[in-house]
Amino acid sequence: MNINPKTYLQQWADRYKHDLTENIMPFWMEHGLDRVNGGVYTCVNRDGSLMDTTKSVWFQGRFAYVCAYAYNHIERKSEWLEAAKSTLEFIEKHCFDTDRHMFFSVTADGTPLRKRRYVFSETFAAIAMAEYSIASGDQHYAQRAIEVFADTLRFLNTPGFLQPKFEPSVQLQGHSIVMILINVCSILRQVSNDERLEKQINESIDKLQRYFMHPEFKALLECVGPNGEFINTNMTRTINPGHCIETSWFLMEEARHRQWDKPLLDTALTIFDWSWDWGWDQEFGGIINFRDCKNLPSQDYAQDMKFWWPQCETIIASLYAYLATGDDKYLQRHQQISEWTYAHLPDKDYPEWYGYLHRDGTVAQPAKGNLYKGPFHVPRMMMKSFALCNDILEQL
Repeated sequence: MNINPKTYLQQWADRYKHDLTENIMPFWMEHGLDRVNGGVYTCVNRDGSLMDTTKSVWFQGRFAYVCAYAYNHIERKSEWLEAAKSTLEFIEKHCFDTDRHMFFSVTADGTPLRKRRYVFSETFAAIAMAEYSIASGDQHYAQRAIEVFADTLRFLNTPGFLQPKFEPSVQLQGHSIVMILINVCSILRQVSNDERLEKQINESIDKLQRYFMHPEFKALLECVGPNGEFINTNMTRTINPGHCIETSWFLMEEARHRQWDKPLLDTALTIFDWSWDWGWDQEFGGIINFRDCKNLPSQDYAQDMKFWWPQCETIIASLYAYLATGDDKYLQRHQQISEWTYAHLPDKDYPEWYGYLHRDGTVAQPAKGNLYKGPFHVPRMMMKSFALCNDILEQL
């Protein structure tokens, strides 16, 4: 690289903090925070104007987590802590059904709209409760985080509780819940020594290594058979590079927690290297949405688009990998993904970032949020990357 790592990383650290505190967080505090009912709106147009008052329950937890994490790690702004508390109170009051399984979406005042077979609402609520507990010192939320986590495991392990996605003859397991539980448990571990947390992390790591990593394709697959079998269908050949890269930095973070455990770090770097090779678009740049592990046409309609979140995960992973190894190739990747991301995703006329781009980087639609995009991946990337840049600078 023809750059000075110290100068380069200091510039990015400064930019991450500035963009977070002057652009991203103010946008959501002004346009997303519901000061009447509590919670957060995410269906906002390019300029922040509200398009739909439907509230994503995923994002109630995600927003509360981001606000509490920003308070803990960036700046102790009372408005962030208060926003986290308001959103958690909305979650507790409106987002749990009588069976303790959470809703997927609710109205502005919390009336339930939709419930789905997934448990991601629970995972995000749990990390929000844990992070807020650290920020506020309120042990009630540390206990609630563990309760929600325990319910999540119960839902997953109770046959018939969650409606199956396919008919009984179809036996599959998915990558998503396996990987997210690593991150959830690592956050909850800060407020609890519950033995189930470490056990779940170890189980998830084992599943990723034994079932989902397929060296014959140099890929981590999204969906495999009960014993990791490769199944030759359009759906089960899918590689989601951004998702795999997110998994890689979850594993790097866990390896770091274990004093840079070498076998685990090697697993994380292998997944990152494989997924970069599948995901990086050699023609247009950026991380592409989906690939087929046999290089057949991907069936997903958004397969060649560039979404905001895979770029964010790749920025974090490249910095983690450089921190772990000192290998310049990872700093080079950071430069590649950062230059592409900052050239295409930030809106030059309004705050916040676009979420959905065509393959060539042109904007597919300009809204800043919906039920799936909101204040999570971008601010989390900025906060994690700010810290990683500073950690690396301390080593240089």
